[in-house]
Amino acid sequence: MPFTPGPYSGVSTLALVARASAFGVGVVYGSIKLSILKKTKPKKEEAHAHH
Repeated sequence: MPFTPGPYSGVSTLALVARASAFGVGVVYGSIKLSILKKTKPKKEEAHAHH
């Protein structure tokens, strides 16, 4: 069977969009995780400073 890119072009575009959205979600999740870590970190440092 010969490979015809025509019918699959939409699928590849969907795959690219899915990949891009997954990357976007990963970046958003990462930044949220970092902001949470930054908020909780000073409390731990303060606790160590008091000892």
